[in-house]
Amino acid sequence: MISELEDAVRRGSEAKRVATLRRITDLFLGANEQLNEDQILVFDQVLSHLIARIDLTALVELSERLAPIHNAPLKVVHTLAHDDEIAVAGPILSLSDRLTTPDLIEIAMAKSQAHLLAISNRSSLSESLTDALVGRGDQQVISKLAENAGARFSEKTYSHLIEQPGADETLLEKLGLRLDIPLNVFLRLLERVTEAVRTRLLAFAQDRRDDLREVLARISNDVIENEGPDLDFDAAHHVVHLMQQRGELDEFALLEFAKKRRYAPTVTALATLCAVPLDVMKRMLSEGRSEPLLVSCKAAHLAWPTLRALLQDGLLGRPASDDELKSLKSDYTKLSTSTAKKLVEFWSQHQVSQHQ
Repeated sequence: MISELEDAVRRGSEAKRVATLRRITDLFLGANEQLNEDQILVFDQVLSHLIARIDLTALVELSERLAPIHNAPLKVVHTLAHDDEIAVAGPILSLSDRLTTPDLIEIAMAKSQAHLLAISNRSSLSESLTDALVGRGDQQVISKLAENAGARFSEKTYSHLIEQPGADETLLEKLGLRLDIPLNVFLRLLERVTEAVRTRLLAFAQDRRDDLREVLARISNDVIENEGPDLDFDAAHHVVHLMQQRGELDEFALLEFAKKRRYAPTVTALATLCAVPLDVMKRMLSEGRSEPLLVSCKAAHLAWPTLRALLQDGLLGRPASDDELKSLKSDYTKLSTSTAKKLVEFWSQHQVSQHQ
């Protein structure tokens, strides 16, 4: 192999050098799993000698062949990764395990946006690498990172992207779809997007119900529309019934109604969720006491943050103070769902609203 290499380099044509490169690469790839580090080093030296004297097409081919190989010759990999031609560097930057985070950060700080975009495609990126790419990357690079589930974002970088003036809503939606976004950042993001985007993000995140209960409760407290309450119970019954048929009626829908000050749909949804006749629910809530609301929410299996949001916004009764909320939270935690169901059944049977 050494003899053939020397002949190709000294006296061979371009075609002969390319043929030699392919033969040596084939030899390496056919045996790479059995090679030790010293043997790989020999291939590294031979290939490094050749790639300095071959054309772009052959370099691209070599890059594509070596990129997925976990023990590819290290010096060759570094040479290809630093190439100014993205066609050569791209496969290595996107795939090679031989490049460390410091290697990639160095390239990201020195090379073109195309190089940064290739790095952004990697299956795993550390926070420090993502920070470097975001700090220097253009909109295309940042968008690709937002779509890459393997890219780890620091909270600082999340906040930077969300809080920047004129943030692109398409990017914000991509960030909001990430499962690793911190909840406090997610909340701020939801406040910066349109209602349509917000609805899509909340629908996508249904599988994160435990986290989103807290988020949605805070949103319901902070983002209340000031229009008058909706008292059309006939229309509300139609909407809620349709949502129930479609499997769309849950505590998230209830909070959406409350946030928009839609009194009739809110009461109707709560009555449906805890299986109480609407007339009974209306009477239960008519005096503005907290206890009927507390029992109804427990019977409907709603989380405390959801009840807290309803208690604070005042749509279904007098807003609860902070001290009252502490006491009500304790009561809500102690109250079992079975007991709450027995209470609402009792209220339903007797058509009254003054029993807890």
